Amino acid sequence: MVHVTTTAELAPIRTTDSAPASPTGELRALTGLRIVAAAWVVVFHFHFTALPGVALVVAALGPVVTAGALGVDLFFVLSGFVIAYTYLEKLGPKLTAEATGRFVWARACRIWPAYALVFHMFGIWLLARAVYGVDSDIAFQSVQPVLSPGEWVEQLFMVQLWDQPYFDGASWVGSTWSISAEWLAYLLFPLVATVFYRMRNLPFTVLAGGAVALMTPIALAYLETGSPYYPWSWLVRILCGFGGGILAYLAVRKLKSQGTDVRRQASLVASVTPVLIVVGLVAGELVGPGRGGAVILLFPILVGALALADRGVARVLSRPAMVHGGRISYALYLIHIPMFEVYWLAMAYVPELTGSTVVAHLAGLAVLVATVPAAQLLYRWVEEPARRAMKKVPAQLHGMDTPRPVVPLPTFCRGPLTSPLPAVPLDDRLPLGIPLDTDVARRDPCTTELPALATPLVAEKAIGLRGAAWPTRVEVQREPIPNEVARRDPETHALPLVANLPQAPEVLDLPDFDDPWFARPRPAQQDRRSGAPGDARPLPDRLLPGSGAPGPAPSRPARPAPVPAPPADAAAEVVPAGAPMLPVISPLPVPRPVDRVQAARGAEVRSPHPELAEKLVAAGLNRGRHRARNARPHAAPHIAGQRGPERR
Repeated sequence: MVHVTTTAELAPIRTTDSAPASPTGELRALTGLRIVAAAWVVVFHFHFTALPGVALVVAALGPVVTAGALGVDLFFVLSGFVIAYTYLEKLGPKLTAEATGRFVWARACRIWPAYALVFHMFGIWLLARAVYGVDSDIAFQSVQPVLSPGEWVEQLFMVQLWDQPYFDGASWVGSTWSISAEWLAYLLFPLVATVFYRMRNLPFTVLAGGAVALMTPIALAYLETGSPYYPWSWLVRILCGFGGGILAYLAVRKLKSQGTDVRRQASLVASVTPVLIVVGLVAGELVGPGRGGAVILLFPILVGALALADRGVARVLSRPAMVHGGRISYALYLIHIPMFEVYWLAMAYVPELTGSTVVAHLAGLAVLVATVPAAQLLYRWVEEPARRAMKKVPAQLHGMDTPRPVVPLPTFCRGPLTSPLPAVPLDDRLPLGIPLDTDVARRDPCTTELPALATPLVAEKAIGLRGAAWPTRVEVQREPIPNEVARRDPETHALPLVANLPQAPEVLDLPDFDDPWFARPRPAQQDRRSGAPGDARPLPDRLLPGSGAPGPAPSRPARPAPVPAPPADAAAEVVPAGAPMLPVISPLPVPRPVDRVQAARGAEVRSPHPELAEKLVAAGLNRGRHRARNARPHAAPHIAGQRGPERR
């Protein structure tokens, strides 16, 4: 069992209105699959309860219940897919200490807080049973866990399984052996990412076949013995499952064309595969006990198909209830064994909880159902708050523990904006922009919607080409800009361009994603036109998000007046409360007319005779005339009463 990031971004995947993906790019079908896998494991563990009704259900459903341990392997495949989906483009090109540290810390923030709380509380329970119990058994495990300071340290750092050939008795909370195995896979991922990243150009059939082939060792163990249980089998399960998920991601990534046919075929495969899994489990049981576990070969196919599907089973898994269940699935996996252990011990001392009575069965059903609200409480009050608190630790260690004034964000922004927005150079002639990097936003489901940005200004009329005049107002986009444009292009990660605001000499400049506040004023910069250094000034209230519609803008905004250089100790001044300081950035050089012609020709707005504009521009440049009005399309021969370009 693993808690995987849901904000991950598979570049080639296109999200449509009918696709089961959120506007933030979360693969909702895979998130919903997590609660299915977790419930499979929970039901499997509960079927050991000594109640007649449970035995009847197991007899009716057969291997669908008794093979629930396969849910852990499904989580391993799912984890490898989503981790690659989220981090492979970042960690794959080059192994760096900084990127590795950020990845490991992000994973620790996800899985450690809830795990630490549960294992400590259950450790107290085991200690109480060891002191006050009437027998030597302190847990319902075949191999009893060891209570010692050394074991506590290993449990605390989630490494208790690494030196054990079998997972029995390795963990105080029996099911958390998979957390230790998953933690090992996380630490190895930055190393293997460089290898898998260089496999991304292999053919689709090779990558898809490799994903299935990696599951073969576990499937063969099921076919031979009915159980993948041999020395170090847990290591084979985590490495093969995690690697199979990564290759499944690379195979899906190869599907460049995400048309209707591809989604339809993926939806069909995603709907048929669960049926094949159930049929395989039942048919395998007829061959021999546990032989149906060979259906593990279908897990990479199921995960990859759900990542592309938009109907059928994918639509069911994408419903809000299923998605929320997937988000609390990690807490459910952690909490269900401690709750079952308490219940099983109570059955040994309370006769009313055993037997075929209605009270006993209602009590057992209540314990099984109560795991869901308990998981919700653990997720709501421990897992998420602790994750957010731990993410702030690196910034606090770097001295950013003093609150800074922040520009208020629009109401639709669901979390703190942590994705760095590069500063936009000012230019009063062309509204230029810089693509926004989304590597950080893709890793945090709370920040994958950016606040509304001013819509790009319409460029002034291009030389010799049709174009729109400068607008009289700056319209403000009221809807959030999703990151899906970036996710479809792994090379640029580009969002729509940020427009220059013609009446604002200041631009937003957010720091790195670990810093939740705006950057301090930068040192003065030299203005290339005026020769005067820049300065940091508050953004006008008229242009702040949520401050209302902006007023009219001039057709050709004037450059701000030069500002005298700040004193030498300006950097040490205290930022006034409520006045966010936004640095001025030196402008880009004014583009040449011929460059503007080439840029306009590549745009959607085109002239019937663009070649005339090029000739006129060249003639104007030779005569030293560089203004746009010297190259006008009035000489087009299709205009009545004119003779063509020779008239000029």
